[in-house]
Amino acid sequence: MSSLLTESDLTGEARVVWLEDLDHLDYVRQALDKTHRRINKPRYARDGRMIGYTELDKTVHADPDSGLYRRRVFFLLPRDRDTDPEGVYHQGAPGEAVDPRTIEPRKVGEKTPRSQQCTAAIISASS
Repeated sequence: MSSLLTESDLTGEARVVWLEDLDHLDYVRQALDKTHRRINKPRYARDGRMIGYTELDKTVHADPDSGLYRRRVFFLLPRDRDTDPEGVYHQGAPGEAVDPRTIEPRKVGEKTPRSQQCTAAIISASS
């Protein structure tokens, strides 16, 4: 499981929407973004590209102070393994990276040998 998000952060998720085919991706980064809407594609203001996002259940209310919803966004940066296979993440992965095949609504996702391109011992030490 990612050390950066917990399942309590994700209780209102209804579904995961993928914008790209996951077959060629070893990992995706995940983060909680504040957005104006519960559903539809959120704005994306990072380098790199959005790979997917979650939509929230109709019962989820926006933060009363900001009027914004917290939604999970999945993304990759230009230095990630899919575009720079011999780069810094040739082995290992960023802390917020998980195997996209393990992501479900209300589930953080997991680090796997595929996402980390390393041994299970290293994965256990990083969890």
